[in-house]
Amino acid sequence: MSELPPSGSTEPVPPTDPTRPASPAAGPVPEQAGPSGPPTPAPGQPAADPWADPPTAGPSGSEPGIPPQQGYGAPPGWTAPPGAPPGWTAPDAPPPTGWGWPAAGPAYPGYPMPGATYPAQPVPGGPHGWYPGLDPNDPLVTPPHAGVGGWFARCVDAVRRGWRQLLPIMLLTQGVPAAVISVLSLFLAPTDRMVTGSDGAPVLPDGYLEQFFVFYGVVLLAALVFGPLQAVGWGAGTWVVARQAAGEPAGVGAALRYGLRRALGVWGWTIVVSLLITVGACFCLLPGVYAGFAVALFGPVYLFERQDPIGRAWRMFHKRFGMVLGRVTLVMCALLAASLLDLLVSAVSGVAFGADPTAAPGTAAGAVTLAVIGAVLAAPAYLAQLVGLVVAYAEQRAHEGPVNAARLAAELG
Repeated sequence: MSELPPSGSTEPVPPTDPTRPASPAAGPVPEQAGPSGPPTPAPGQPAADPWADPPTAGPSGSEPGIPPQQGYGAPPGWTAPPGAPPGWTAPDAPPPTGWGWPAAGPAYPGYPMPGATYPAQPVPGGPHGWYPGLDPNDPLVTPPHAGVGGWFARCVDAVRRGWRQLLPIMLLTQGVPAAVISVLSLFLAPTDRMVTGSDGAPVLPDGYLEQFFVFYGVVLLAALVFGPLQAVGWGAGTWVVARQAAGEPAGVGAALRYGLRRALGVWGWTIVVSLLITVGACFCLLPGVYAGFAVALFGPVYLFERQDPIGRAWRMFHKRFGMVLGRVTLVMCALLAASLLDLLVSAVSGVAFGADPTAAPGTAAGAVTLAVIGAVLAAPAYLAQLVGLVVAYAEQRAHEGPVNAARLAAELG
């Protein structure tokens, strides 16, 4: 066999004399490196930095036939992170600011833990907290990051799209019952005033309690009779809002037919909610008000899901308390404005036609006209209540998972 030079050597090797004794070992050469570690420094010299760039022989590379290394090694001042595993190599570029070597395995990849709430991970390029599968421009579903401004904008858009259908529905199903109850109140409300007895104490006039119970009994009976008609309006209006947001046709006749199919269910749950609020108000006014806010979304819950409307509305309210409370409060402000308007109309009627407007045919006709006008003016407040609660319900659904207007319209059936 011929003598070959060591691998990687380019200098000539002199011939070996077999009769010459071998020279004693002089130790390892400092410039040569073993196959598994860095070169051993010479005595008196500092240790070499294992992360420093390797020396190059010139622009053409360190050895003949080997191209120059571009971007190899750590940047100036870069040191190995604590806890780096054996064989870890320096990156081509410095890590981002604030990066640290993980102490316990790789970082959490962004998928939800078991039992974690939606969403799993944000959409690449989407806003912070965005939910995958949601359209930020959906005309009905408010995205979770949009806040009260997004909710209000969708309410306004829903009114603009559907006021031609919604206003007649509200006038027929809410305005007519309100007008009838107002007219009945004119004729049945007690008009006698308290009188002062011989001892100076106030005394109720004769027959006052009978008139009082008759008045409220008739009003309660009228509310029960007109309850199904009002339920038709809530169902029909919800159907119009959802269908128009999904880009589907929504006529008044078709809406009323849909509301008629859902009327008994909405009316029944409305009675249950009314009793719940009344019982709460009997203990104190505040529990009744709280119950009214907590179950305010029962109507949309029943129409879209048709199961457990009170419990579901209660959970929605307490799961995102501040959000739902704020939306319902704004809706109640619209109803409060309608109530103040009704009081203003009643005050004008009292000033114009006296405390007993039914005493003469002329004053009775004028009082009835003002009562009807007041009921008509309250119709926009009912419309605002309907739209505000439907859009608030859609927003709560968006916090639970992907949903859009088309899906909600299909859920109505």
